[in-house]
Amino acid sequence: MGRIVIDKESCKGCSICMEVCPKHLIHPSSETNAHGVNFAEFKDAKNECLGCAICAHSCPDAAITEVYKS
Repeated sequence: MGRIVIDKESCKGCSICMEVCPKHLIHPSSETNAHGVNFAEFKDAKNECLGCAICAHSCPDAAITEVYKS
């Protein structure tokens, strides 16, 4: 099981992380950041995250600041 942390102010809502997540655990937020962007939001109610970091490596803005793998 893993977990990621997304810096909502750095996220530009490009959705690349959403597309590459093998478990589809990243979704657009219904909220917006200071730039008016629906930022990426990590939702993992069933603890399915692999901690693979594909999302973090794919983010062009380094908005995924932490990846935990247990």
